Amino acid sequence: MSLPALPFGAHGALLLGLVVGAVNFRSVLSVMRALSPPDLVAARARSHARRRSELRARRLTPKRAGARQSIGLARALLQRLKLDRGGEADKVADQLARAGWRSRDAVVVFLTLRLAAPFVVGLAAYVLGPSILHFSGGSLRMLVTAGGALAGSYLPTVLLRNGVERRQKKIQKGLPDALDLFVICAEAGLTLDAAVTRVAREMGAAAPELADELGLTAIELGFLPDRREALQNLARRVGTSDVAGLVGTLVQTEKYGTPLAQALRVLAAEFRDTRMMRAEEKAARLPATLTVPMIVFVLPPLFVVLIGPAILQALAVSWH
Repeated sequence: MSLPALPFGAHGALLLGLVVGAVNFRSVLSVMRALSPPDLVAARARSHARRRSELRARRLTPKRAGARQSIGLARALLQRLKLDRGGEADKVADQLARAGWRSRDAVVVFLTLRLAAPFVVGLAAYVLGPSILHFSGGSLRMLVTAGGALAGSYLPTVLLRNGVERRQKKIQKGLPDALDLFVICAEAGLTLDAAVTRVAREMGAAAPELADELGLTAIELGFLPDRREALQNLARRVGTSDVAGLVGTLVQTEKYGTPLAQALRVLAAEFRDTRMMRAEEKAARLPATLTVPMIVFVLPPLFVVLIGPAILQALAVSWH
C-alpha cells in the first residue's frame, strides 16, 4: 500500500521539514536559556570596561578617537557606498545604543543587514513562493518577489524599533525605585558620582538595563571634562521623557547648586504617580481587550458542553 503524495510537492515538504526543525531548535534553545539565564553582570562589566577604555583612549590620543577599524568586506562595502557617513549613520548609532547594542561594529553590522535583507528575502520569496502559494505564473512570481524585497527592506528597522521599545519599557519600569535610592544616597551625603555608582550597583539585579546605563554614566562622569555632557549622554542613550526629566534635574542641581534630595524626591513622586496612572489605564482597557478572546475561546466550548449531549442523543435516535 503506497502512501498518498503530499499536495504541496517536494519543495513544500522540504520547507515544512525546515520549519518543523527550526521550531524544535527554537524550543530547545528556549529551554536551555531558561535553565541557564544569561550573566547580565558579566555583560554589564564588559560594556563598562569597553566604554572606560574608549574614554581613556580619547583622553590620551584625542586625534585618533574617531578612527575607524576595518572589520572586513562589510565595512569596505559601506565605505565605498558612503553609507556609514552623514546623519543617517549617527541616527542608526543612537537607535542601536537605545536598544543596548553599543559595540564598536554595531552600526556596520546593522547597515550591512539592512542592505542585504531585501535581496535575501526577495530571493527566498522567488524560490519558495510558487511551492508555498501554489502558483506558476511569471508575473505573479515577480509580484511575490517584489513584495518579499519590500518586506526585507523594512524588517531590520522594525526589529530595531521593537528592541528599543522593549528596553525603554524595562528602564522606565525600574526608574522610580532608582530615584528612591538616589534620594537615600543624596540624604546620606554622597556626591553625585558616588550616588550614581551606588544606585547602579544596587539596581543590578532588579533592573539590569537601567543599571547598565547608570554605570556608563558614572564612568563618563569620571572621565569626561564636562559633567553636563555625561548626563546628557544618558538621556540620549535611553531616549525617554522620564530619563530626560531626571537628567534635567541633575543638570540643574549641578549648575545652580539646588538641593538634590528635595528635587529627586518630588521627581520620584511624579514618576510613581505616572506609573500608577499607566497601570490604571491598562486595567481600564482590560475588559475591552478580553472581549474577543472570550468570544473565540470561551463561547464555543460552552456551546459544545451545553448543546453537545442533546445533539448526540438526537443523532443516536435517528440512527436507530
